[in-house]
Amino acid sequence: MQVHIQDLEFKTIIGILDFERTTPQKVTVDLNITYQYTNNDFINYAEVSQHIQQQMQLQEFELIEDALLSLQKSLKKSFPLIEKLYLKISKPEIMSNCTVALSETFNF
Repeated sequence: MQVHIQDLEFKTIIGILDFERTTPQKVTVDLNITYQYTNNDFINYAEVSQHIQQQMQLQEFELIEDALLSLQKSLKKSFPLIEKLYLKISKPEIMSNCTVALSETFNF
């Protein structure tokens, strides 16, 4: 099975520029989770979405790279059924002419 969450949008402190450390900015998160569905064991997408938002707002990451690595660890710990995780974090408003993003695929 795969869980797909697209365009999870919220505001958080993320970035290394002075104004990014004081003013929350919009981020969007996309992810795909691969897992084995057996005996009614499933991954609740609402809990995954809430987990991501809470972790990012609590941690106030400087680098998107650090956010990706931290989320990968905390998601696997909270949702041990995860076998493969694709995670993408975007900052759609940091530049006037584009959206910037980083992504990674993690295999467990």
